[in-house]
Amino acid sequence: MKQPDYRYLFGPVPSRRFGRSLGIDLTPYKTCSLDCVFCQLGRTPQKTLDRKVYVPTANVIAEIDHWLQTDGNADYLTLSGSGEPTLHAEFGGVLAFLRDQPIPSVLLTNGTLLNVPEVREAAALARVVKVSLSAWDQKSFEWVNRPHPQLAFKSFFDGLKQFRNSYDGQLWLEVFLLSGINAMAIDVEKIALLARQLRPDRIHLNTIARPPAENFAAAVSMDQMEVLAGLFDPPAQIAAGFSSERSETIKANEETILAMLKRRPCTIQHIQTAFGMHINEVSKYLGLLMKKEQIHADLKNQEVYYRSI
Repeated sequence: MKQPDYRYLFGPVPSRRFGRSLGIDLTPYKTCSLDCVFCQLGRTPQKTLDRKVYVPTANVIAEIDHWLQTDGNADYLTLSGSGEPTLHAEFGGVLAFLRDQPIPSVLLTNGTLLNVPEVREAAALARVVKVSLSAWDQKSFEWVNRPHPQLAFKSFFDGLKQFRNSYDGQLWLEVFLLSGINAMAIDVEKIALLARQLRPDRIHLNTIARPPAENFAAAVSMDQMEVLAGLFDPPAQIAAGFSSERSETIKANEETILAMLKRRPCTIQHIQTAFGMHINEVSKYLGLLMKKEQIHADLKNQEVYYRSI
């Protein structure tokens, strides 16, 4: 049977934290309040804090409902995609619909809009909220996350604290570490001190696994990650590879993409266009192929090209 052509859903795709995850995309490509140096989707062309209905909420819910009735095979339903989901003015309506479903909902957010009361109220509808904290002050925030000019670190962190104090669901914290940028023990200790104020249920340490927005953003070694994980309370978990045993469709996608890269080097956008896949879905499979050392990434003319080895 032919896979339905969804506009706002992608996957299910393998997730290091959420197993088999159905992605729900509420914003256009790279609609974000940040321009993180480590972003696997590349640079943010124009940062924004403008909250509006980027895509029709009713259409998104209709697609989710159709998927639940015709497939429904996932571990989590995840508001993520290629931009910041809380920029969608009605993301809470989507979460309200998901709350009545048997599969738990997740909000993946950079947390920059949680200083807005209505955003906190809407975000609280998710079963799990994963926020990010990879800086410890304004200078490091600007260095690592390159925020919108109107975003201050203090306001951002205050929003995280306010949300934690009012949210009774699972709060997960991701800390993205970059060699030579924010991975010195003295700096990670500062992040860990702030993390304790948020009382997260889980902390995940992450580093570069796929080509980042900037080629100076480098991965931290596994040995160093294991040392730094102990600085957090609770001790941080290191993001590991996808572990689901349900890999039939993943294998097919990997094989198809690898066959394409054996013919010629391609950017992530080339692959996305060729297969009609969501860019996050393509990125996941490229990460799996790189982990298996079946492909390599080269930077040419400010674009990342993937080729088979």
